[in-house]
Amino acid sequence: MATRLSRCRSWNRVQRFGIAAYRKYSSGSGYPNISLSTPLTGIPKPVFASVDGQEKYETKITTLENGLKVASQNKFGQFCTVGILVNSGSRHEAKYPSGIAHFLEKLAFSSTAQYGSKDEILLTLEKHGGICDCQTSRDTTMYAVSAEVKGLDTVVSLLSDAVLQPRLLDEEIEMTRMAVRFELEDLNMRPDPEPLLTEMIHAAAYRGNTVGLPRFCPAENVDKIDRKVLHKYMRSYYCPERMVLAGVGIEHEQLVECARRYLLGVKPVWGEGSAADVDLSVAQYTGGIVKTEKDMSDVSLGPTPIPELTHIMIGLESCSFLEDDFIPFAVLNMMMGGGGSFSAGGPGKGMFTRLYLNVLNRHHWMYNATSYHHSYEDSGLLCIHASSDPRQMELERAKTQLKSMLMMNLESRPVIFEDVGRQVLSTGNRKLPHELCQLISKVTAGDIKRVTNKMLRGKPAVAALGDLSELPSYEHIQAALSSKDGRLPRMYRLFR
Repeated sequence: MATRLSRCRSWNRVQRFGIAAYRKYSSGSGYPNISLSTPLTGIPKPVFASVDGQEKYETKITTLENGLKVASQNKFGQFCTVGILVNSGSRHEAKYPSGIAHFLEKLAFSSTAQYGSKDEILLTLEKHGGICDCQTSRDTTMYAVSAEVKGLDTVVSLLSDAVLQPRLLDEEIEMTRMAVRFELEDLNMRPDPEPLLTEMIHAAAYRGNTVGLPRFCPAENVDKIDRKVLHKYMRSYYCPERMVLAGVGIEHEQLVECARRYLLGVKPVWGEGSAADVDLSVAQYTGGIVKTEKDMSDVSLGPTPIPELTHIMIGLESCSFLEDDFIPFAVLNMMMGGGGSFSAGGPGKGMFTRLYLNVLNRHHWMYNATSYHHSYEDSGLLCIHASSDPRQMELERAKTQLKSMLMMNLESRPVIFEDVGRQVLSTGNRKLPHELCQLISKVTAGDIKRVTNKMLRGKPAVAALGDLSELPSYEHIQAALSSKDGRLPRMYRLFR
């Protein structure tokens, strides 16, 4: 009887899954082998959501009566990221002591008219599962909060208070001076020289103007910056028409309502100001060299010494992010690749990039080769040069990698927030990911060759740090970049 029932069950399995799907194991039991590529029978056909025609409505923008822009993109979830971006940074400090933006970054979310201390702000955010942060760059200051959606009203009220009503108490400014001094000391001691080299290459490329001004507060300016200087700067640059309230993960109408309640008609603590004193200087690329002799033999953080290295960065003028050539330059940067010789996934996360194949893979003494592309509203800097014609397969790989990186980064809510805020702040609107992908797909080998030739005709910017006894002269570097083979004179070659 039991044998008969077992045969019936086996026959039922054969009828349900097919003879090929039924396998007999040594134990005597059977298990259906279901194909992963063939649709199951009797299962309704799935209906997938379509985004065709919907993406154009994702980012909504409203301009309030005082000139402040409100931009939002809905993203379903329990949490949202909201912040205020200000069109101000170290490039706007020509008329002021350098380092104000650095100070404001450290002073952010301290005591305000509504909150007595930073602890009160953090406790308020904690009730909504929130965190806050402030970051400054050469052209933008960003105050951001991530919290539960239901706490949006509190978040916008807090942001308004932090940006427009900071107390800037004497003890807070003194604590900031200590923090800035510590950061400057750490900057010169850390094993990774990238932040210092980035400062130096900008100083060489845009000598004494706009984005070439120091992003970190110079040591001699630490004691010069006080409440009066900060208020004077904020009166000129912290104006509604130079701000964007951006949010991701919230309804646009709700964000606009909060903006009208807390950011419309609010008098800042420094008084009413005008944009008349704003520095509208356009970045002037100069080229040049900045050298710093430095003993790099004692930068190790542990008992094992780090090899003493000489660090050199060479940059050439590219273009602003508002120009059409910005996309070809982004593809060129991805094609160059680069990264540490031991970075996970290969340098620049690409085993077929130029810097990996032609530099790190061939010369064992090279510890690092990295390509950077810094782009601003009126200029740009590509810190690696390329002189050969791109192969089509290599170009397609770089374009696919760039689109992949773009889409994966935009899966993160804070990244979407920053993308929305920065684009609306600089252009007044936002290009959506699918529009950027279309522009990347249109880039041809001719575009890469054209922007590369244009870039190589300019003067280079050079930053050098460490033991510079064997560093070639600036004239020899410039001549090598403009030559066909890109080689330095024989006196600098390892095998003469």
